[in-house]
Amino acid sequence: MSVIAFMPARVGSKSIPEKNIKIFCGKPLVFWNLLALQESNIDEIIVATDSLKIKEVVNSFNFSKVKVYERSTENSQDTSSTESVILEYINSANLSDEDTFMLVQATSPFTQIEHFNQGLDLFDKYDSVLSCCQSKRFSWKNGKALNYDINNRPRRQDFQGTLIENGAFYISSVSAIKETKNRISGDIGIYQMPEYTYTEIDEMEDWIVGESLMTRFVLRKAKIDFSKIKIFLSDVDGVLTDAGMYYTESGDEMKKFCTYDGMGFQLLQKTGVKVGILTTEDRQLNRRRAKKLGLDFDFHAAKDKLQIVKNLCEKVDVSLNEVAYIGDDVNCFELLSHVGIAACPSNAVEKVKLIPNIIQLEKNGGEGVVREFVELILS
Repeated sequence: MSVIAFMPARVGSKSIPEKNIKIFCGKPLVFWNLLALQESNIDEIIVATDSLKIKEVVNSFNFSKVKVYERSTENSQDTSSTESVILEYINSANLSDEDTFMLVQATSPFTQIEHFNQGLDLFDKYDSVLSCCQSKRFSWKNGKALNYDINNRPRRQDFQGTLIENGAFYISSVSAIKETKNRISGDIGIYQMPEYTYTEIDEMEDWIVGESLMTRFVLRKAKIDFSKIKIFLSDVDGVLTDAGMYYTESGDEMKKFCTYDGMGFQLLQKTGVKVGILTTEDRQLNRRRAKKLGLDFDFHAAKDKLQIVKNLCEKVDVSLNEVAYIGDDVNCFELLSHVGIAACPSNAVEKVKLIPNIIQLEKNGGEGVVREFVELILS
């Protein structure tokens, strides 16, 4: 008997184009539930999509439990039901009737490992399980209050409210789904999640609210151990600069650096962290900038950035896990994929943004993004 998580990810979205892979809090929307499912008690995770682009993005996460199922065109229409693609997959995969089937929706990105695991534990007692949250909104229909007495209006803190589906997950057996052609049936257990999980990402307004909720209730709980950092390195073009190339009438090359970044290096040095730059270019203005900042290291004409940093770590007796690096382009990819803490500017290339666990910062290159990273580390 297996436990299978199933996530539909259709390409069509009228309200938010390419919603399922649009960047949400620094990662494609589908990433967040897949990350939690990967660490949960789920045996296998299926992403059902009709999009090659979604398939490529999902595969780029390199989650061992995740597989992509190419759903049919017939069941990828605006009018197609979720149940239709569920049944299509169950029949094509020849699943056992005894398998546990969990429908997970990418538009509810707040679900954590413990929510999935506890929902599965509750399923032992019921035919199906449904995730809900408590809404303390007063409901009306046709001029009548549905969930409270208007003559005895309760205070919010005393009001029990109403359980509302939050769309996070639905659990049932394969046999029950095949028999009823429904995601839930029989004796249904309710798994109650926090009130903030009420928001589903369907409209742009939901997106704005959702990112705020995600930052406040989920991401702040994910603690990154910045105290382990012993070396802090930065790329130059596209990070310390805006990636623009400026030339005078006489052909002299110029670059625009942000002074806030320079102070960021100094603030780290005061804490004992060694700092430096790493650039594939070999320009005197980069060397002059490094000298003015008083950096501990400056590497120029760095073609193999990863090997250079490995050599540095060996020389100063530091592990790669104790290195923080910020980069923005494909020539930074290998190093960003191996250091202990990786970050990128908001306008980094897509391949860099998709590196697992990379911190996508709010500022663009040349706008003080290194200072932003430094302040995150120091905080």
